[in-house]
Amino acid sequence: MAAAALARVPDVDMDADGVFKYVLIRVCSAPSGTLPGESKEVVRGYKWAEYHADIYDKVSGELQKQGYECECLGGGRISHQSQERRIHVYGYSMGFGRAQHSVTTEKIKAQYPDYEVTWADDGY
Repeated sequence: MAAAALARVPDVDMDADGVFKYVLIRVCSAPSGTLPGESKEVVRGYKWAEYHADIYDKVSGELQKQGYECECLGGGRISHQSQERRIHVYGYSMGFGRAQHSVTTEKIKAQYPDYEVTWADDGY
């Protein structure tokens, strides 16, 4: 049951175009202090966010209301060029550290199969 509910949480939600901050979040179905439940990583990136923490605070607050626990695994930036069908993941978060961009890239590739999706550890 927990796995089915967790499957309804989208793997990727990000703005359709532009350069913006993103965070990689682990979402768990079991509250802290209980037996481990199902978990998965999700990517969230938006232009409105001045800081990576702005994204994490909003997303984790919404997910916690639905009974999930969240942990920020790091952040970076995404350059989404929808006209060229290209997405580049790079950089890091000053507050959360660098996300594992390879994980982020795989999640994005699954949602955007007809895009060229790349990543690099350089840049801010």
